[in-house]
Amino acid sequence: MITLQNRCFDEIEIGDYAGIQHTLAMRDIQLFATVAGDFNPTHLEAAFASNAGFSGATAPGMWLGAQVSGILGSQLPGPGTVYAGQSLQFHTAAILGDTLEISITVREKFPEDHTISFDCLCLNQHGQTIMTGVAKVVAPTEKITLVRPDAGLVSVQTHNAFELLLERCDKLPTFSAAIAHPCDESSLKVAIDAAAQGLLQPVLVGPKNKILAVAEQYGLNIAGLRIEDVPHSHAAASRAVELVTSGEALILMKGSLHTDELMSAVVKSSLRTERRISHVFIMDVPTYHKTLLVTDAAINIYPDLLDKLDICQNAIDLAHVLGIAKPKVAILSAVETINPKILSTLDAASLCKMADRGQITGAVLDGPLALDNAISYESARIKKIESIVAGDADILLVPDLEAGNILAKQLTFMSNADAAGIVLGARVPIILTSRADNDRTKLASCAIACIITNAHNSPPPC
Repeated sequence: MITLQNRCFDEIEIGDYAGIQHTLAMRDIQLFATVAGDFNPTHLEAAFASNAGFSGATAPGMWLGAQVSGILGSQLPGPGTVYAGQSLQFHTAAILGDTLEISITVREKFPEDHTISFDCLCLNQHGQTIMTGVAKVVAPTEKITLVRPDAGLVSVQTHNAFELLLERCDKLPTFSAAIAHPCDESSLKVAIDAAAQGLLQPVLVGPKNKILAVAEQYGLNIAGLRIEDVPHSHAAASRAVELVTSGEALILMKGSLHTDELMSAVVKSSLRTERRISHVFIMDVPTYHKTLLVTDAAINIYPDLLDKLDICQNAIDLAHVLGIAKPKVAILSAVETINPKILSTLDAASLCKMADRGQITGAVLDGPLALDNAISYESARIKKIESIVAGDADILLVPDLEAGNILAKQLTFMSNADAAGIVLGARVPIILTSRADNDRTKLASCAIACIITNAHNSPPPC
């Protein structure tokens, strides 16, 4: 609980001072842009700021003015202050990462109307003057002490993780992808977009007349894209799998047919390996501090212990390819203690022991963990859970498909997360997209498939 107390006009003397120190972060700039509608790229994009002659993204001038307002309203004079006027001069830019000293000093007092003028100053960590100015307020005349009012919880939500995935693919070759039955706008458009981004060389597998009709209906340009003409979705699934098994394509991608239809063709083919096939959501959750992998929420309905071993190892291997050297795996259940009546807690304990004995490698496992313990340090602390996984999980291994699907959709539709998806355990990555996915997540799924394919086809280091 934070208490605010003001200083009345008669208590304030010439030369009185108040100030704050703050390191300028991108979330400061983003939040101000959202509230003020100031989307000047000089503030939001480092490359644009560099072209404009700055060494980094810059703070909006009125963000500095807002900090002065905060000092006046909360410190000196404090609650009850009424702004009467403000003049500011900006001498150089405040750059992202600068530590700023923002202060006000009483300049003059006017007893007839209880107004006070303040000199305003902002310096950076090098002592350079960023801003000067004069603020004028009507100071309170009655003493006020109160608990700081609740202004609501505000967070800045960004989706940088998927942009970084796409940037990684800039240096990779373009891989051929067999797209099974791209016969709606969504699946055909992602093929075109992935080709335009240099991610994929699409092979469109489906009824040619239907593909051409969809392209014409929605104004999609598929000129130059190879079409494998087959009569229906079943044939499209079989032919797409044939293209991959023969090596004509290195990636398999679902179009507008049902997932079961495509996966049925996969499991009947030589794409199967000794591993259980499983699905991973790669989630960019704005309220979580890093990329989160959720598995399995799309393929295995009620996996048993050995199924979960493969599901876990598939996700760990993906994490390695994505650059997470030692991923932390939280094996989820409803509780964090082992209870024989809850099978998922027994599976969690067994998986952890399997990891101890080398049956699962390349990660740190802990479980059972309830979801709050897996993603919240504070929850784990309150429950006295000592674990390097708790509060910092990279991978969430869910008990079954229902739990995983609910979790992934809750993160997507209630926490504004982006969810790319990939199927693992086959000889090639399989991209599953949904009509509900936005363009960013569809391209991210393609990027992940490209990164996996490149890793599988690159020679081992000497």
